This record gives sequence, structure tokens and C-alpha cells, in this order.
Amino acid sequence: MAVEIRFTAASVAKVRFAISPLGETVLSLRILLGTGGHAVHQPWVRRARPLLAGERELPLLRALIAGALPSFLFPVPQERLPSMATELDLLRTTEEAFFRQEYGAVVGVPAEEIPGPAAVLPRLAEALHRCHELLIAPQWGRMRAVLEADVGRRALTLVDGGVQALFAELHRDIAWDGGQLVVHGRRAPHSVYTVDAGAHGLVLLPSVFNWPNVGVDKSPVTAASIRYPAVGVGLLWEPPPQVLAGLAPVLGHARTAVLAALVEPLTTATLARRLGITPSAVSQHLGALRGAGLVSTQRKGRTALHLRTERANHLLGNSAP
Repeated sequence: MAVEIRFTAASVAKVRFAISPLGETVLSLRILLGTGGHAVHQPWVRRARPLLAGERELPLLRALIAGALPSFLFPVPQERLPSMATELDLLRTTEEAFFRQEYGAVVGVPAEEIPGPAAVLPRLAEALHRCHELLIAPQWGRMRAVLEADVGRRALTLVDGGVQALFAELHRDIAWDGGQLVVHGRRAPHSVYTVDAGAHGLVLLPSVFNWPNVGVDKSPVTAASIRYPAVGVGLLWEPPPQVLAGLAPVLGHARTAVLAALVEPLTTATLARRLGITPSAVSQHLGALRGAGLVSTQRKGRTALHLRTERANHLLGNSAP
């Protein structure tokens, strides 16, 4: 099936980029539940699949994610890089009519048997939050670096060549044709589905777990959206650089792991969850790393955020995950 996204002059001016932690969580679950995924993700799958076994809402997740994906799982981000909590808030406020329509189409139950959103969305949001913390958050620093680098690259193309150049390089299945964007599907190639970008424009979302395919929201409530494969995913799950293995005997495995995780600002509690050690142990390691000039800490109110210093980046050869 091909999807035609129709534009007006106003909607062309509203093409923008966003990164979606919720979308990546849902797409990762689709892979783990056995209905998608490319061989490039297998190193991650082997580590992550056993972690999912204890999720108490697996039946609900399978019902909604193991087949066709309902659009309410992918609320269009309102900012470039929303938090998972922000996106889950959007999910929880899905309008009832839209929820019932999408739920019924995916689960295949009669209209009278479709539960109300209040019976499903809070449970679903909590399950997705747990899955994100377990499966995605430990890798989010590396993933976000890949996704943001892709956005930067595409933005330069947009500045240099306009929307036609941008769409021309996104994916081989995407083509700009006389004021409309055509996404060519691999199945039922002669059927066409039309989406109107309208006044809300188009949001382009680079994706790790939709790689190497393109995904189009066929039922947009606000802006139209396309998930396209980010450049660099093929290297994402490679083992950590050898320099980390070399540092471990010097710094210790725990402190090396702390440095590797601090590719993004993190709190002590978040580091403890990701590394599976106590907050007090993390605090001790951070103190030692600060003393060596490898970590800096900034306070925002009652929250302390830790990040690697330039000295640490230089030590790691600017290549740590």
C-alpha cells in the first residue's frame, strides 16, 4: 500500500523533526514480542527479551502491540525531544472515540465489547513506563546520540536544498511528487491511502527500532508523521570500545560503567537503577570520579545532575557509548 500525504503551502512550512522515547519503546516491544525487527537488533534482543518475561501486563501489551499498531500508541510529540513522562501524559488523554476506533480495529472485538479508555490507558501507560525504564533507559544515551545526529544531518539538508532535497534522501520508499509526499509500501502496491497534513504539518521522527523500514501514521489526530530509519543504527549495538575494557582494571568496573553511562546528564538515583547498584555506592564512585576531574555535578533545586567532563571524553577517545 502506498500512502500519499497531501500538503498545502502552510503545511509545507510546518515540517519539523522530533524524537520519541515512547515510540521507540513501543517499537522495541514489537520486536521483543516476535513480530518484527531486523537482524541488526539481535544483539540487543538477546539481552532484552529475558528482562520482559516478568512484566505483569504482557497480555495487554501482546493484544495491542503484537500485530497492527494502534495510532494512539504514537501521539505526535509537541516538542523536539519530549520526556517519556510527557508522552505518556498524551497517551493517557487519548480521546474516547479515537481510542475505541483504534482499539476495535486492532483487537478485532465488537463495538459493544470495547472497553473504555479509563479501563485500559492507565494500565497501559504504567506498563510502557516500566518497559521503558527496563529496556530503553539503559541504552537511551547511545540511542539519543544516534537520533540527534540524524536530525542534525537532515536539518542541514533542509537548509541547503529545501523540502524536496530532504525527502529525496530520507528513504528509498519516500518520494516528493508535485506537492505531495508518497510513501511506497511493499504490500498491495497498487492500493493508495491518503493522509492530509492540513494545518498541522508533518513531523519526521528518526527511529532506531523501526529500522530499516518507514512507518506512516494513517490516522493522524493532529500533525501527520513519518518514522524513518536513522543513520548509524547498524553500529549502535556493537560492543563498547576497547578503551572501556582497558580502563576497567584501572578505575574498576563500577566506575568505568558510571563514566560510560554519563554520556547524558543523569541523577544519582537513575544511575543506580541503570547500573543495578545502590545509590550510596553510586555517590561514592561519583565522588572519586569528581576528584579525578572526570565528572562534574550541577544542582537544579534539589536535583543533582552528573555528566562526564571534557577530560573524561578525551580519556575515552570521544567514543564511549
